[in-house]
Amino acid sequence: MPVIRAENMGKKFRLRHALDGPREKAWFRRLLRREDRNDFWALRELNFAVSPGETVGVIGPNGSGKSTLLGILAGTMVPSTGSLRVQGSISSLLELGSGFHPYLTGRENIFLNGSILGMSHREIEEKYDWIVDFSELGDFIESPLQTYSSGMAVRLGFSVAAAANPDVLIVDEVLAVGDEAFQKKSGQKMRQFKQENKTIVVVSHDMNLVRDFCDRVIYLRRGRIVCDGPTDQAVSCYIKDVQEQLLKGGAALKVKHEWGTREAEITGALLRGEGDGEEDQFEAGRDLVVEVSFRARLPISNPVFGFAVHDINHNLCFGSNTQLSGKPISRIEGEGRIKFRLKKLSLLTGRYLLSLSIHSVDHLTNYHRQEYFYPFAVISAERGEGLFSIPVEWDYGDLPNQSKDDTDDA
Repeated sequence: MPVIRAENMGKKFRLRHALDGPREKAWFRRLLRREDRNDFWALRELNFAVSPGETVGVIGPNGSGKSTLLGILAGTMVPSTGSLRVQGSISSLLELGSGFHPYLTGRENIFLNGSILGMSHREIEEKYDWIVDFSELGDFIESPLQTYSSGMAVRLGFSVAAAANPDVLIVDEVLAVGDEAFQKKSGQKMRQFKQENKTIVVVSHDMNLVRDFCDRVIYLRRGRIVCDGPTDQAVSCYIKDVQEQLLKGGAALKVKHEWGTREAEITGALLRGEGDGEEDQFEAGRDLVVEVSFRARLPISNPVFGFAVHDINHNLCFGSNTQLSGKPISRIEGEGRIKFRLKKLSLLTGRYLLSLSIHSVDHLTNYHRQEYFYPFAVISAERGEGLFSIPVEWDYGDLPNQSKDDTDDA
């Protein structure tokens, strides 16, 4: 029997748009109910089931309905149409620490948040030491939450949610929270839940994580299920759609595939050839220069900047980073720029996609990734099959004459 079953489930929100006119008359328009009301369907006609012990990923562009779906699964929203049935206890790892009170101590918030997650007072007492130890807060546990850094609050939120030990976990990008050490530890805890055959529904923009962690994937677009099937199949469908939208340009660029902690983020990229201006079409055999602007919200030691070039069918052409190239960067803070040059571009004529990334040396922390983000074209005078143009020399001639002795021996 499925642990989760949705049948024709939909969620509608009412949007209110005041009619044109001076702002000071807005109260009068509301009084007269002179508003233009539109219904916005965040989810429409969702039908799916999740079996016990299954890990299901939910992917899709921003605005596709992922957060609304998780909110309904977590019980913070109710469907407008259809039905949703969930068997067993649920723990939500959505906005970690959202149930905390800033004026209460860490200890008091453990009991508050634990009770919200359905734990009894006795159960919280039994797991209290584990929660404090896992969160690594030490003596800060007796301090008011308002004195905590955002990272400390996240660690406490994850620790309480993990201690609830539910039948079903609802997860939203939880493996990208906290510092590098805690991300690794929280990731190990999530994998432990998976090994224990917990039912897990997880939203993530990290397709590598989805491929590695999920048994099955639901791809949402504009509130509807586009694909519900094996992980590779659904991820490939999503990536294909993203690539098509990127290549269309203009308004279609609202569909973007990026994720990360944003402690350091890519703020822009300029692709140019021989000239100084930005270009989107390049001649093979000449250099392609990429200038990447970034902003680090706090000091970051040993960041790694990387890139990858794919064709429109998602085939990797080439990729590298500052670590592989032996060009380490000791520290970044504030705004900066990094530049790399692809010398004598050897790609054949076609359309390509450039991905950019900033991550930690151990690859455990993705500060910012923009995948299949910057489309460009290459024009090559060479003809051939495949992706690259490799110089080839042909030589034709008769076979060397054999001696009479060689013929006799044969």
